[in-house]
Amino acid sequence: MSANDETLRSVRVDRVAAGQYTATNPKGVTISLGSGDEAFSPVELLLAAIGGCTAIDADVATSRHAEPAGFSVTVTGHKIQDDLGSRMTDLEVTFRVSFPEGAEGDAARAILPRAVKLSHDRLCTVSRTVEIATPVKSTIVHEA
Repeated sequence: MSANDETLRSVRVDRVAAGQYTATNPKGVTISLGSGDEAFSPVELLLAAIGGCTAIDADVATSRHAEPAGFSVTVTGHKIQDDLGSRMTDLEVTFRVSFPEGAEGDAARAILPRAVKLSHDRLCTVSRTVEIATPVKSTIVHEA
């Protein structure tokens, strides 16, 4: 599949103050990020994106059978510096999900492992991109 306008996704990141930024998507939704204690760091946003992507996939599949009683996803990893530069290693996604007792809850519990595996192996664009190691290109545009 080739890249085109239909496949294009984007966010804009604007500097608000020293070490503080706002990311805005095309829908106008914003999130704060930065290097201080008041916002998500870019690494935390990467972890949240991995967790959110796979959580959505698993939730869609399981909630067709039963509404979860509890649904939490934790993503961990180690930020290191080595010969390859600064990067994250040992990324791990942990699901803590509970469903009500009964046939519908049993069906949701039964499908959860398959849904998580399918998300990891095929569906979650974020974790798939990280695992495949898609190159990142930087461009500078000087504005007057």
